[in-house]
Amino acid sequence: MIGMLKRILGVAGKYRGRIYGSMFLSFLKGLLMKVPIVLTYFIVTTCLDGTITAMTALYGAIALVVSIAAQAVLQYLADRLQSAAGYMIFADMRMKLGEHLRRLPMGYFTEGNIGKISSVLSTDMVFIEENCMMVLADMMSYLFSQAIMVVFMFFFDWRLGIASIVITGVMVLLGRSMMKSDLVHSDEKQEAAEVQTQAVLDFTEGIGIIKTYNLLGEKSKELTDSFETNCRVNLDFEFSHHPYKRGVFLIYGIGTAVMLAVSAVLYMSGLMELNFFLGMLLCLFDLFVPIKSFYDQEARLTVMSACMDRIEALFAEKELDDSGKQALTDSNSPEIEYRNVTFAYDKKDVLKNVSFKADKGTMTALVGPSGGGKSTIASLLTRFWDIQSGEILLRGTDIRKIPLSALMDNISMVFQRVYLFRDTVYNNIALGRPDATRKEVIEAAKKARCYDFIMALPDGFDTVIGEGGASLSGGQAQRLSIARCILKDSPIVILDEATASVDADNESYIQQAISELCRGKTLLVIAHRLNTIAHADNIMVIRDGQIAESGDHKRLMDMGGIYHNMVTKRAVSTGWKN
Repeated sequence: MIGMLKRILGVAGKYRGRIYGSMFLSFLKGLLMKVPIVLTYFIVTTCLDGTITAMTALYGAIALVVSIAAQAVLQYLADRLQSAAGYMIFADMRMKLGEHLRRLPMGYFTEGNIGKISSVLSTDMVFIEENCMMVLADMMSYLFSQAIMVVFMFFFDWRLGIASIVITGVMVLLGRSMMKSDLVHSDEKQEAAEVQTQAVLDFTEGIGIIKTYNLLGEKSKELTDSFETNCRVNLDFEFSHHPYKRGVFLIYGIGTAVMLAVSAVLYMSGLMELNFFLGMLLCLFDLFVPIKSFYDQEARLTVMSACMDRIEALFAEKELDDSGKQALTDSNSPEIEYRNVTFAYDKKDVLKNVSFKADKGTMTALVGPSGGGKSTIASLLTRFWDIQSGEILLRGTDIRKIPLSALMDNISMVFQRVYLFRDTVYNNIALGRPDATRKEVIEAAKKARCYDFIMALPDGFDTVIGEGGASLSGGQAQRLSIARCILKDSPIVILDEATASVDADNESYIQQAISELCRGKTLLVIAHRLNTIAHADNIMVIRDGQIAESGDHKRLMDMGGIYHNMVTKRAVSTGWKN
């Protein structure tokens, strides 16, 4: 419990005072909860010795009402403090997580971790803020209350005090065993939830392919298996937890009976006065309730611990180093330069000693078979990953010495797969430069050849489009992404053949839009259609992570090598004349 509280306080930040405040209020409430017992004991004692008066009874009744009202007020204030703190803490934590994810290498997102991220955000954080923050102070109150009850027992008789300590100790030992067991099953429970989340994401994202290839039965089975596994793990948790919980409840009942028997023996033996015996009876059925209630909530703590483990593990993922402070300046150095760049995924080399230069305003094209490393070369320039050895220079400066924000200000990217946010058309374009004026956004849309179809939408630029651009055609979404890049106006443009997967009607518009985007820029183009890069200043054939050939179109054709064969095959299949 204390360890869990420390972990929460560790992430509470500026809201730590709220948690301390709720704990203090819960402590006061714990004290007031015993006021009815104390008042009843006082009234009974005055009755026995004949000193009770009407005013005594009235004052006792008033004190009882005041204590109950005060408990309600303290509970309300404690709930306001701790529940609000929970939502505030995790609201800030989600923002910090967003910042953290932004700094992680792209490899983290391509290694099957989307389910983990979704599970942490939608399951782990939600569980803690909704189910646990409300009970933390209450659980501390249970511990305070149990300590108070033990003190009462010593007030009545030291033997009762020792008996209450022993019984409480037995409940604590059994409770600790329950916590150890629950911690193991809590980890499994949250991991199963993550697997299920990933399965649901995979199924929904691939539903089109699944239906096309009639794989609903097979893929549905995978999804069903994940639900069944999650169900089984949750049942295992309950089956493991409840024997311990029944044990705690059994000790509670036996302990209560033992305390009654000890009190009766002491009274019958003349070792305890009647008023103390009656006081003991008043406390009897509340004696071990706090510790029982504590362990009744213990399962939440163990699941919270597993959730915190997963949250902390996600925050522990190593970020890309963004300690660079060097500013970019104009120089006589090449705009882009790769020096002996080597990069590996999972210890498998993808690029091996790649070196090339691209001067300002030139076009460098990357061609070659799929999986050769073309996209990796482009992605490394944006520091989606960091290289294992070598250097990537931008105007003579190692990109690792440049702040990431400054680096990305200098690069625009247009890929085959376009992502648009569920927002207005205007905001999707303005994402390229949020401080742009409306006139500039509209001008970028015109240059990207998308103004006409935007104005044909129900609300023009204020039309809300579906997530991922689902309400637009592929060509329209592509032109919006180009408009975004035109607005950004970065000196370097990376193109992953934007026309490779669009229809012929849209291709001409997109080519015009790209021409506007690329005017006066330094281009790094991943080419799938060779006719689009015939006039490139430098064409590099990438194969097996290395530059197999390089030069302009004429030189490579004269070499009669890999590029010549690619162009020849392309010409035969499409009728393209080079």
